[in-house]
Amino acid sequence: MDILSIGGVFLKKKKYLGSAFAGLGAGAVNGLFGAGGGMVLVPLLTGLTDLPDEEVFPSSVSIILPICLVSLSYSLWGSTVDWPTVIPYLVGSAAGGVLAGLFGRRIPTLWLHRLLGVLILWGGFRYLC
Repeated sequence: MDILSIGGVFLKKKKYLGSAFAGLGAGAVNGLFGAGGGMVLVPLLTGLTDLPDEEVFPSSVSIILPICLVSLSYSLWGSTVDWPTVIPYLVGSAAGGVLAGLFGRRIPTLWLHRLLGVLILWGGFRYLC
């Protein structure tokens, strides 16, 4: 089997191009909608890599962070940000990220997948109705 290792992540060579397109899709979704790149990446990382389920979510976050920084820079370049509105969300998000990092490992991966699916469906339902 042809395997390519990038930073300890093992990709089957035939899936390398698919992984690049998954990153392109996540970047496009994140750039267009301001969020949601992780919803693209989590299922694709599961299918395109040999990562164990426990490493898919942290890997997705490590990919999404630079995508968010690029999206932010383009947003700042073309428009303004209402910082007094944004700052409380940033503080709350940082606290939520720390708590999720501390306690998320105690939640079985299957339940995390199910929770993500429910959140995606709920969000989609809200936008459609």
